[in-house]
Amino acid sequence: MPELPEVEVVRRGLAKWAAGRTVARATVLHPRAVRRHPAGPDDFTHRLTGATLAAPHRRGKYLWIPLAQDTAMVAHLGMSGQFLIRPEGAPAEKHLRVRFVFDDTEGTDLRFVDQRTFGGLSLHETVPGDPEQLPQPLAHIARDPIDPAFDDDAFHAALRRKKTTIKRALLDQSLISGVGNIYADEALWRTKLHYDRPTASLTRPRTAELLTHIREVMGDALAAGGTSFDSMYVNVNGESGYFDRSLDAYGREDEPCRRCGTPIRRRAWMNRSSYFCPRCQPAPRPSS
Repeated sequence: MPELPEVEVVRRGLAKWAAGRTVARATVLHPRAVRRHPAGPDDFTHRLTGATLAAPHRRGKYLWIPLAQDTAMVAHLGMSGQFLIRPEGAPAEKHLRVRFVFDDTEGTDLRFVDQRTFGGLSLHETVPGDPEQLPQPLAHIARDPIDPAFDDDAFHAALRRKKTTIKRALLDQSLISGVGNIYADEALWRTKLHYDRPTASLTRPRTAELLTHIREVMGDALAAGGTSFDSMYVNVNGESGYFDRSLDAYGREDEPCRRCGTPIRRRAWMNRSSYFCPRCQPAPRPSS
């Protein structure tokens, strides 16, 4: 599933190619793509027709594009959702779900393609007075670590209060958003923290170190265009990221740790996998 860096790459592409353009026609080609829009496909297309897309925003893994009248279009990419800028006359993609045709002369349209249809688009009212026109369904999502308004001290205090483990906390969208399985494993490897380390045991310097590494790994991933293990994640021009070539832990089972040479291990964890170095990231001692 796309995580913060991948979604940020898509947001930047939309800001460049779609912001400021007015929709002449919106077409829903698969109703599941707008299943989160309660009023249905016809209402979705009617309200988008004539709407001007403002600069897109992102919080964690969620994108939204503000429209007029305190409304925003929310996009969740799910497992395979893609926004693509294509020439108007280009053949339809096999899994094209929603198409936006603009009223200008640039000769390109915006397409939402989603093979597995876990993603989707929907229109929602925004939080009154919010400068970013945050959609109301996203109001509970915490800020992400590359957001200038992210509060490091508040995050540390929340970790200390939580009776949980560090990787569970990193994937808790009410505490910190945008950190998924891949970047959690990478940041924990860089910080030399085991994924089952109790959050209550973290000192303020260790939390600060962890946040530094989260930001570094996400910055590195952004510079590489994100992480692509297959063709499902691409930017708006259809190009894949290449950060997977630089991963230190995730997906490297039995390969030598780049720090100490010990083989990387994989453990089943919450219907996912955790990758770690057993020497650099020793498991916490059982509490007595």
